[in-house]
This record gives sequence, structure tokens and C-alpha cells, in this order.
Amino acid sequence: MVKWLVTLVACSLFSAGVVAQPQASTGSAGPDSAFSQILGRPTDRTITISVLSASTVDAFVEYGTTRGSYTKRTPTRTVNAGMPAEFDIADLAPSTAYVYRVQTRAVGEADFTRHEAASFRTQRKHGETFTFGVQGDSHPERLGKMFDPDLYIQTMHNVAQDAPDFYFLMGDDFSIERLIERGNKSQDAVNAVYAHQRGFLGLVGESTSLMLVNGNHEQAAKYLLDGTASSFAVLAGKARTNYFPLPAPSGIYSGNAEPVEHIGLLRDYYAWEWGDALFVVIDPYWHSDVAVDNEAGTKAPRRDAGRGGEARTLGEDNRDAKRRAKQNEGGGGQAPGDPPAGRQGKGNRDLWQITLGEAQYQWLGKTLHESKARFKFVFSHHVLGTGRGGVEVAGLYEWGGEDRRGVDRFFQKRPKWEQPIHDLMRDTGVTIFFQGHDHLYARQELDGVIYQTCPNPADPTFTAFNREAYKSGDIFPNSGHLRVTVSGGVDATCKVEYVRAARLGDEAEHG
Repeated sequence: MVKWLVTLVACSLFSAGVVAQPQASTGSAGPDSAFSQILGRPTDRTITISVLSASTVDAFVEYGTTRGSYTKRTPTRTVNAGMPAEFDIADLAPSTAYVYRVQTRAVGEADFTRHEAASFRTQRKHGETFTFGVQGDSHPERLGKMFDPDLYIQTMHNVAQDAPDFYFLMGDDFSIERLIERGNKSQDAVNAVYAHQRGFLGLVGESTSLMLVNGNHEQAAKYLLDGTASSFAVLAGKARTNYFPLPAPSGIYSGNAEPVEHIGLLRDYYAWEWGDALFVVIDPYWHSDVAVDNEAGTKAPRRDAGRGGEARTLGEDNRDAKRRAKQNEGGGGQAPGDPPAGRQGKGNRDLWQITLGEAQYQWLGKTLHESKARFKFVFSHHVLGTGRGGVEVAGLYEWGGEDRRGVDRFFQKRPKWEQPIHDLMRDTGVTIFFQGHDHLYARQELDGVIYQTCPNPADPTFTAFNREAYKSGDIFPNSGHLRVTVSGGVDATCKVEYVRAARLGDEAEHG
């Protein structure tokens, strides 16, 4: 059973209070901090702590199960200025809360400085209750139009108060498009974009593992690869994996095991189980030969929403048998009314070229079919990675099987695939599909699958952008995050709350 609530939190900025273990800590992190620590890829017995310092320091991590008593520690290592260093902690106990503290020492100094204690926990067992959080596109490059730093800090404090096990960013958090427009092809410049965002996220990430979803404005995308180590795709891919400790196939995680030249493992799609839930992150951007949404440094092209240019909602009927019967008919030639292959200008593209790719699709199917988890959550920046809307576009192309004229062409275009992505989610019992991209809160349902569009966390205009693309569902404007509580056991439930954030005075101005 899934429940939904919308909650307006206190408007004033506040500090995290004292709560029972595990305890969230706001520490010394923040956008102006010279130091941050970020958790990532926890398993039943391991976790990684990424440490970033503005100056070169020696550092180690001490940890234990009781605050103030740190019975174990990592070896000391050098953390170079401006370059994150990962401390891998192993030999942990399953389903256990830990406290930890980083100690640093400047080069040439004898004594270490103790940073504020924070917490983490290992993989929960079946039946345990836990929370996770989700935010939509933060777009820090859109200052004043869709982003306010004080409001973002407010949202980060709200999240830290929850002490969630995970916090998901749905993409468009690390735009490098201004660098592309200016021809600033520099790893240092791209790193600065990730470091700036990390300053805010450290308020949450020191006690909550962060999970990134790739978005279109990250431009971490296959179509930009040119075989060199200096392509913008490589620069973005390296910054993403260096600044945030994301999962790779190992331990409790499965995912993309194919390394990319000059980057290594992309860590772009991955899955794991935690308590009574399965989490699955997917990504079309690294697997499509064409630009999935906007080309680097340009505005996003206009999208046809469906027949006659109007948004179309996928019907409730099961089309699988019809598709299967058509699989061997013809060779999948161009259908009347479809645009020619390749990009031919805004709104005139062959969207069958947008894809998860064969390997990711087969992995997704295997992951969803084999999991016995009570709740299944799938995360992607957007249906197909482009367009606007939720269920309105869920029937199109490889997601739903039909072209923009309503012609079912799935088995012509994807002859090796079992069924469209939406049908796969439906038949494997996916609970919620989370997406960003549209900059508003929207809850819809199709064939038993919830399509949940996530709000921006720091929009000072408190706008429901792209509202016209949604023809059904519960719609609310920005800003804030989603708090999801999974209660395990026989009467397992999943509760989704929209925790809205505001600054002092915003209630009076925006209502």
C-alpha cells in the first residue's frame, strides 16, 4: 500500500537538532566550506566516505557503534587540495548504525583536527522501516530564476533532519553547458561545477548516502564522445565519478560493468535491495548515439507530445499479444509520418534512436523479474530522457511501443526486446517510477505504476513549470523534496510526503 501526503515545513532556516542514533549532523559543510565528507555505496558490510579539502591534508576516519567511542580507524592518507579522496571502510556488521569522525592534519603540523561526528548505517534487513529522500532538478546555474542558495540550504537542512538512508538527485544538478558554449574544455572548470554542488550536498551527504541520476544538462552523454580524453563527455564523466562515490557492480550492487575509455566505469545505471525495497537507477544518455534531449550548449528542441501535437495518455489495455503477433511482419521500415532518422531540426527527430541500449534493457528486465522485494522503485531523469509530461508520454517509442502517430512499431524497432519499458515495470510490480526534468510535483498512475515527478528543491519563484504537459494527477508547484518512508513487515506500507521548503517571508509573498 502506498500513501501520499503534502507537508509544509517551517519557513525559517534552522540547524539540525539532537535526535536518536543514527543522527544527522550539519557539521561544517556548506557552499562556503573548505571541507566536506560524502557517503556512498553502502553495503551490508562496507561503505565509502569521500573527503574533499581546500588544502592538502593528511586524514583518517575513525568509527564505532557508540557516539564518542571510536574503536576502529582507517590508515592515514594524504588528501590533495581540491581532489576528493575515498576512504573505504570494511568489516562492518549488517543492519547496524555507526558513528564516524574524520580527523585531518595540515602538511607540516603535528596534531590532527577532529571534524564533527556524523553517522551511517549498513544494509537493512527485511522488515525494517527506513526513509529515503528525492529531489528534482536543482539547476544552480539558473540563479534567481529557478535556484536560490538560501532556499537550497533550507531544503538540505530539512532533509538532514529526516536522517534518510539515501538521498536521490534526479539530474540537472551539474550543468556544464555554459562551459561548452564558451569552449572552456578544462577538467578544472568542470570539476568546479561538481565541487560547488557538493558544498551544498555535504549538509546531507555526511550522514546520508547520495545517489545521482544522470540528466540531460550534465552532458555526460555518449554522443559527445570523440575518442579523446578532452571531450566534454569525458570531463563530465570523470568529475561525476571522482566527486561522488557511486555504486559499481560489486557486493549488493549490480549495474553497468562496461568501462568507457578515459573514464572507466560510468556508474550511470545500478540497482540494489535495502530492507523490503528494490532501487533501480537507469540512464539513456550514455547509451544513445544521438543527443537525447538538447544538444550541448543549445536549447532543448520542441517535442511532439502525441497525435495532433496534443498529449496522449496510454490506454489501460494490454497490447503485448498484438505486438508479439506483429514481431515477424516486415523489416521495420519507416512508417508514414515518422521523421527521417537523425536530427533534422527542432521537433523533427527520430525518437526511436533514444534508447537504454541492449545491455541496459536486458539488465533492467533481469533485475526487475528476479527481485522479490515488496516495493520496487525505478529512477530516471525522465520518460525516454526527453519531452514533457509523465503518463502522457509513457506510451511512446521504446517506453510504450507506439510512434507519435499512434502506430505500434515496438517489435519492428526493438525486435530482441521482450516488451516496452512501461509494460515491463507494470508486469514486474514496480511501485513508483521517479522522474525529474519538468520542475514541478506531479503524481499520476498508469496500470498500477505510480509516475512521480519530483519538485525542484530551491526554486524561489515557487512555480509549477510545464504544468500544461500534465493532463491528470495531483499537481503542486516547487519547492522542496520528497520524503519516502518504507515500513516493512507483514503490513508493509510506503508513504510519500512532499516536504515543501520556504524562506522567511515566502509564505506572505507566495501563499
